[in-house]
Amino acid sequence: MSASENQVILIGNLGRDPELREFPDGRRVALLNIATNREFKVRHRSQDGSVREEKREEVTWHRVSCFGRTAELVGQYLSKGRQVFVRGRLRQFEYTDRDGIHRWATEVVAERVLFLGSAPSGGARPPHPAEAPPPDADSYIPSDPVDDDMPF
Repeated sequence: MSASENQVILIGNLGRDPELREFPDGRRVALLNIATNREFKVRHRSQDGSVREEKREEVTWHRVSCFGRTAELVGQYLSKGRQVFVRGRLRQFEYTDRDGIHRWATEVVAERVLFLGSAPSGGARPPHPAEAPPPDADSYIPSDPVDDDMPF
């Protein structure tokens, strides 16, 4: 059997402030909504044969979970609009929403988060981000991932 890889790298901006949650045993998770965008051109050809280019932008939203020390640092130092680098892995899970409907969700489990750009004025600089979620990071499933006011 050949080796496989599950790795995601994102560079984007936070769509809102991190949401911190705590497990019953005291462990913490920070939930992030990160927007990435790409610009591209679309060519339109008119009936007379002339070509017109139109610039477009595509925005994609990503749900990211951070655990342990990374969750604490993210909650303390990041806020809406801040640019971040995230390296992690994709995780898919199923759940039942409040209406009893069976759903699937996909998220990135962050293994490394780097704070890019400058901190807001007066903001303290973080030490260094922690790496690698605890081995039981897969045990966390949000109560209702769809009901999280994601901006799309």
